[in-house]
Amino acid sequence: MNTDLLSWPNGVDFAITICDTAGTILYMNEKSQKVFERWGGKELIGKNLFDCHSDNSVRIIKELMATGKSNTYTIEKNGVKKLIHQTPWYSNGRVAGMVEISIETPEGMPHRVR
Repeated sequence: MNTDLLSWPNGVDFAITICDTAGTILYMNEKSQKVFERWGGKELIGKNLFDCHSDNSVRIIKELMATGKSNTYTIEKNGVKKLIHQTPWYSNGRVAGMVEISIETPEGMPHRVR
C-alpha cells in the first residue's frame, strides 16, 4: 500500500479529531492540532474531550454515540464560520467513538439545489 495514502488526513485543510466512547482523544490531524493549539494542540491526545466541553455538548456527544446518529451544524467564532460534522465511528459493528470534522466555510458560500 502507498504509505502516502495513509497520511492523507495531514494533507487536508480541515480539522479531524477522533475520540473513543469514553471521550479520550485518540487522534488529531495537523489542522486539528493547530486549531486547538492554545489548549495544548498535540498534547490533547490521550486527554478527555469531555473535560473541555460544556455539559450540554457532553450530553449531545454521548447521545450521538449511544444512538449511532450524526450531528451537523454551523458555528461562527471570532468572525470565522465553520461547518461541524460529528459522527460515530465503528469497530466490529459497534460504536467505538466519535469523529469530528471542522471545515472553515468561505463568506458567501454558495448553496446549490441539484
